[in-house]
Amino acid sequence: MNAPWSPTRSAALRDPFVAYVSDDSAADAIRPIAVEMGWSPEKVVRGGLRAAIQNLAVAASPNVLLVDLSDASDPLNDINALAEVCEPGTVVIATGVTNDVRLYRDLIASGIQDYLLKPLHPDQLRDAFAGAQAVFNAPKSFEPQQDRPHLMMAVMGSRGGAGASTVAASLAWLFGEKDKRSAALLDLDVHFGTDALALDLEPGRGLTDAIENPSRIDGLFLERALVRVNEKLAVLSAEAPINQPLLTDGSAFYQLQEEIRAGFECTVIDLPRHMLVQHPMLVQDLNSVVLVTEITLAAARDCIRFLAWFKSHAPQASVILVANKVAASGVPELSRKDFEASIERKLDFVIPYDQKLAAQAAKLGKPLAEVGKGAKLGQALHGLAGRLISASADDAEKTAGEAGKSLLGKLGEFKLKLGKPAKA
Repeated sequence: MNAPWSPTRSAALRDPFVAYVSDDSAADAIRPIAVEMGWSPEKVVRGGLRAAIQNLAVAASPNVLLVDLSDASDPLNDINALAEVCEPGTVVIATGVTNDVRLYRDLIASGIQDYLLKPLHPDQLRDAFAGAQAVFNAPKSFEPQQDRPHLMMAVMGSRGGAGASTVAASLAWLFGEKDKRSAALLDLDVHFGTDALALDLEPGRGLTDAIENPSRIDGLFLERALVRVNEKLAVLSAEAPINQPLLTDGSAFYQLQEEIRAGFECTVIDLPRHMLVQHPMLVQDLNSVVLVTEITLAAARDCIRFLAWFKSHAPQASVILVANKVAASGVPELSRKDFEASIERKLDFVIPYDQKLAAQAAKLGKPLAEVGKGAKLGQALHGLAGRLISASADDAEKTAGEAGKSLLGKLGEFKLKLGKPAKA
């Protein structure tokens, strides 16, 4: 309920305070204190936790939310149900009649800001509301830094099974872990995507809802649809039924990219190959493309095709070629030398094949880069992430340089052509 990537611009669309209480005495105690805080007394309503869950499932969450657990038979499970519909950034206060230290600790651990025992007293409410408001207004160190440009990249496999999703999940995790950037991982394989599965997450319905109703996509929708991995990483993916085709013109995917850009510092798109044919506009804003391949004859053929395609359709994006699952022994289908000769390009990174680490990562539900930190495989992934971050910084410097040249620089060049020295 206090997700760390809540875009500040969405706060203006919310009510500052709403309370859902189970009895009139609680409502009568809260209303005058709410007025003191500058909040509307009409936002104190009857209904308790069940009404809160029903209403917040279809409406924006407030900045500060008070819920009454008096009628809840299982407060912890009910709070978890509230968390599923309550948008990130909301500060939640609970009240109830159960005087149990263990319950209090469990509620605090679940993300509740405070638990107030009934009957409610004015000073108790003032302190709780002031604390909640202070938490909500506190500076958010996790918000995107304005001096760092947004990094938008796609990871795509030259062939199925090349391991592009594994690389995408690791890169998204590394951007938060290594460079302390907020990152969103967007898995566009809506029927068979594995990013959420690899990170031990339930994908939810956010991506399918976005495809079916593109007009609903905004900052608040994105907050609710994303599934958190940790403080820096969130995932948007789906497991749409295989008997349910999702027809789209691609506008939903483009709108999701725009909203993610507004709320995160990095976008990692796990891009299935067929999406290039159906929705080529998805690559027009990319900074980088990581093309993951195996060293085989079929992969060489398709690498040639994709490299030519990106050169024509996304000339602004740097294409990084990564060979994955490269075995240290055995007889390969092609040698690295023959592969590079056939595609007329060198491989940028080689990720060695490590079945033991791959199995361990799958069992733990963790990215391969985290499980294999000290191994050669992990070192290769760390190097790839560093290359992408450096490329993003270089692009920003180049853009700034061109902007300067287009103004003062070009003016100086023009004066020199006229025989007049440019002023320092």
